[in-house]
Amino acid sequence: MTTLALSAAVALLAIWGLYPAAVALLARLRRPTTTAPPAEPPRVAVVVASRDEPAAIADRVADVLASHYPADRLRVVVGVDATVADQARAIAEVGRLAPNATVVAGDAPGGKAATLNAAVRAATGGGGAELLVFTDTGQRFAPDAIPQLVNALTDPRVGAVSGQLELPEAGAPTIAERYWRYERRLRRHEARLHSTVGVTGAIYAMRAPLWTPLPAGLILDDVYVPMGLVLAGHRVAFAGGARARDTRRFAAEQEYRRKVRTLTGVLQLCAWLPAVLVPGRNPIWLQFLFHKLLRLLTPYLALAVLVGAGVWAVRQLATLPTTVVAAAVGVAVAALIALPGLRRRIGRQLAAGLALQAAIVVATVNGLRGRWNVW
Repeated sequence: MTTLALSAAVALLAIWGLYPAAVALLARLRRPTTTAPPAEPPRVAVVVASRDEPAAIADRVADVLASHYPADRLRVVVGVDATVADQARAIAEVGRLAPNATVVAGDAPGGKAATLNAAVRAATGGGGAELLVFTDTGQRFAPDAIPQLVNALTDPRVGAVSGQLELPEAGAPTIAERYWRYERRLRRHEARLHSTVGVTGAIYAMRAPLWTPLPAGLILDDVYVPMGLVLAGHRVAFAGGARARDTRRFAAEQEYRRKVRTLTGVLQLCAWLPAVLVPGRNPIWLQFLFHKLLRLLTPYLALAVLVGAGVWAVRQLATLPTTVVAAAVGVAVAALIALPGLRRRIGRQLAAGLALQAAIVVATVNGLRGRWNVW
């Protein structure tokens, strides 16, 4: 292999293997902190920004209110996105189906950030919530999810805490599902060191006084908010016991669009919150570098490795007898023909891997063009 290909292979190993291994080792060396639960349960508002059907929102509200948390200290605030057709009718319908929820209109021009701003104003106005819990419509909380989040915030150094999202299991896990397991482990270890880089938008909580309105058009509130807290001197914890279960399983095309959006959001974050790029300003700059930025080099590094490996393989094959090469190729082709299940699995994994790399390339182009409207 060429020097370039070897260098690319080492870089990939460092980004995806050595960095997580080093973080896991350092996390094991750090003793966990313990804090006493609050004497009185704080007032909690669960905030849902949605443009889903009223019935789906009502089901989500019912699930939240079934939590093992004192009912008199818990409320739900739903923001209905301004992009919903006939927003006023949708608000009235949600309020009728979910009478225990406060339902408000999301701010113009719409989008999740603007909708969250309106919902949080309603949740905190007039001496309202002390803690905010954020979630989406398509998840369901474990009964003790909210208490687990609240307990993590008893540590005065912690400004926000991420819960753990669990994906539905149906057959062999996809690349996206394997990636998510890898990501959860890494976030847990990073939080043990200092802070997790980003939180899970489907289940996270923060101290209400620390909230600041989000800029309209923001893509990733679940990275912008925690990184803003880290820059302000707070820590972002990870509560593995606070579990949310996703009720949806996304098709490959949906996963591709979601990945383009989230990766574009990382570049938007760098443009809109540039302090994250400054080592002396960002306490977890190295984590942000490896966890978010260097991963964007993956398709280009992988291409360099593949080209180098291909050149090396061709040179090696040229030294072998033609009959040996032909026999090896024949065996490989015969195996794929005789084992259709293997062929399909290889095809699916290859397609998913290529789609993921394509998403990075598209997101990079979006970032260079400043194209943030990728919903």
